[in-house]
Amino acid sequence: MAAEHNALNLSQGFPNFPSDPALNALVDEAMRDGFNQYAPMPGDFELRMEISKKIETLHDRFYNPETEITITAGATQAIFTIIAATIGKGNEVIIFTPAYDCYAPTVELFGGKIIPIQLKPPFYEVDWQEVADKISSKTKMIIINSPHNPSGMLFTKEDMLHLQDLAEKNDLLVLSDEVYEHIIFDGNVHQSASKFEALAERSFVTASFGKTFHNTGWKMGYCAAPEKLMKEFQKVHQFVVFCVNHPIQKAMATYLKDESHYLKLSSFYQQKRDFFLRLMEGSSFKIIPSKGTYFQMLDFSEISNENDIAFAERLTKEHKIATIPTSVFNESRKNFKQIRVCFAKTDETLAQAAKILQQL
Repeated sequence: MAAEHNALNLSQGFPNFPSDPALNALVDEAMRDGFNQYAPMPGDFELRMEISKKIETLHDRFYNPETEITITAGATQAIFTIIAATIGKGNEVIIFTPAYDCYAPTVELFGGKIIPIQLKPPFYEVDWQEVADKISSKTKMIIINSPHNPSGMLFTKEDMLHLQDLAEKNDLLVLSDEVYEHIIFDGNVHQSASKFEALAERSFVTASFGKTFHNTGWKMGYCAAPEKLMKEFQKVHQFVVFCVNHPIQKAMATYLKDESHYLKLSSFYQQKRDFFLRLMEGSSFKIIPSKGTYFQMLDFSEISNENDIAFAERLTKEHKIATIPTSVFNESRKNFKQIRVCFAKTDETLAQAAKILQQL
């Protein structure tokens, strides 16, 4: 619809500014150096070593680069592969809605059943008693996403300890989708599943270089998990893609050696969030600042009685700005009169967007 109506596109989650020219040059160099054939099935070993170092430095957890890390065609492929390797007919999987849209169909594809737990605005906090009540003898896995798309919520240390306790007591696997791990605001700290020893032992952690380094079209990510889980992951991975883009892996291995390339991202995106929110001051939207990701929720309940899909369609057609209605991520499409915008955009784009939204 954004293309059809020539609308400013704040809907899809991708930056409209270029990735680092230095990273692009490293990919070019790798191609010229001849790394244009298959990479090893688990991924380039140097890249796996750099990922292992990064996780150990940030979260004090060592993943063996030989046996516990696999490079994937984006985090979505990793998520698909995890579910394919672990979920079968009759297994129940708990997800928190609003949820990224690949979780449920993949679980259902392999015969599993989704057990949704609806997080509620404005803070989208988890009620862990509700989670405990939803666990049954058929529950096999809990999927979490922090920082959380679309709400911008973060799982706290207390949340992760609750998750660890429930996973241990009920012998559950955990899929921890951490693609926005380096985009966290206001001095908050990312609570990776890999930080918590007992939780890490039963968790698959997924991450995305595309989200991290402004190049979503490269489709490059990874999965980290204990060896016993990674063996099952790789049994599927080798027959889904076998391996992924070799020259980009070579470039990433070099690029990750400079930790500032990912450690500076929180301040980079917080400046964009804050710039956008300053421009939105005094608007008719109710706004709670995002704690992480590059998404911001806007509550339009004081502007319109429409449901969010109708409101988002009208914004696109009449006001020439495309946003995402968040009910599409919710259990039974619950409508909380909220839309999601992506602020991974140039300041010029954000200023144009705010000007349109201020008029509503």
